[in-house]
Amino acid sequence: MFKKSLLLFLLISFTASPVYAASPTVESLELSVNLVWLMFGAVLVFFMHAGFAMVESGFTRSKNTLNILMKNFLTISIAAILFFIVGYGIMFGTSGGSFIGIDGFMLSGVEDIGFFVFQAMFVATCATIMSGAVAERIKLGSYVFIVVAITAFIYPVVGHWIWQGDGWMSTLGFSDFAGSTVVHLTGAVAAFMVVLILGPRIGKYKGNKVNVIQGHSIPLGALGVFILWLGWFGFNGGSTLAADPALVPMVIGTTLLSTSASLCASALYTKLRFKKVDASLSMNGVLGGLVGITAGAAEITLGGALIVGFISGILLVEGIRFLDTKLRVDDPVGAIAVHGICGIWGTLAIGLFSTSTGLFYGNGFSQLGIQAIGVVAVISWVALSVGGFTYMLNKFSPIRVSRDEEIAGLDFTEHGSNAYHFKDNLLDENTEIPTRSFGLADRLNQNIPFETASKQSS
Repeated sequence: MFKKSLLLFLLISFTASPVYAASPTVESLELSVNLVWLMFGAVLVFFMHAGFAMVESGFTRSKNTLNILMKNFLTISIAAILFFIVGYGIMFGTSGGSFIGIDGFMLSGVEDIGFFVFQAMFVATCATIMSGAVAERIKLGSYVFIVVAITAFIYPVVGHWIWQGDGWMSTLGFSDFAGSTVVHLTGAVAAFMVVLILGPRIGKYKGNKVNVIQGHSIPLGALGVFILWLGWFGFNGGSTLAADPALVPMVIGTTLLSTSASLCASALYTKLRFKKVDASLSMNGVLGGLVGITAGAAEITLGGALIVGFISGILLVEGIRFLDTKLRVDDPVGAIAVHGICGIWGTLAIGLFSTSTGLFYGNGFSQLGIQAIGVVAVISWVALSVGGFTYMLNKFSPIRVSRDEEIAGLDFTEHGSNAYHFKDNLLDENTEIPTRSFGLADRLNQNIPFETASKQSS
């Protein structure tokens, strides 16, 4: 038995071919590290959508919370699908006259799937900016149609101009590292145009008076701001597209300092302006500082980031006040000021504070002029395209819910349920069956005889 076992072992030893994994090279390790960093950034940007959902729902009334949550879920899902089918090709395909991509649809011929995933998170971020601004009075179906237009075509065109190497703005020398213009200004202008067509919420304005419609949960909004702050380190840091040991810490450092300065500026400015430190405006100051540094995070110094952030915080407060009281643009969460006004400032700040092209570093007004041209071009394109599309959509079918539906809240009128149930309804034998069903269980059981349902519940 021993001899047979020994013979079998020798045969296996001589006939088996050992398989060894290829030894990792410096290049393969570097590629893996860069890919992990990019995917980590994509995950953080994805998580930002939880922050958007919390900010929007917290700063609005409880009767619209489910509607806001569903809009955010739908936005990121629709954006990912459409960016795969058509958006990526328009944005990063071979340039047709420096204005639009003409190939790469459904990722045909595209090998870098990681880059697609990262960019898909950005297109969803742009579209969801509109969600908060139009909250509490837009039909869900109308919102979805506008998101489709933005993610499938309008945003990718802007991205092609600026982030595709052959785009006309890129060729001109326009600089936008992580999207103060591409993502945030585009989303803000889209939101502005839709809000103009929608009109203000019922009760927001009365004569010359501007009424405050209080959000239902400032702590929920604060949680959203913290989530967005965290996610933005991936938003800006991941835009390096590689785990560069020199560039990544600088980008995250400028992001941190700009945001911190903006929060302090907003808090201080509201104290001086209104005699009280306004919590919601200060929290929005965090977001304003994030948007303000996004364009120049890779080419502005840490000291410059403090200045950019401080100015962002003041612009944010005055921007919200101007839109609300002067233009009477009803934006429940301040998204247009955060992403639009601070986005413009952050884009122009490159022409002033960039260490390679900025005015304050002895490089003249050239870059500032190029940045201004880009801002005007993007505002014009988005305003015309989104405004025209929304106008025609509204003519075909009104995009706003009815007065009664708005008063009742979009949670019930659009979804047949509520986000919060503040008390339980106990039925006894003398209780009449409610004529309106609010919950999913009620709708599922609506064909079950009441006697059967009562026995099941007991």
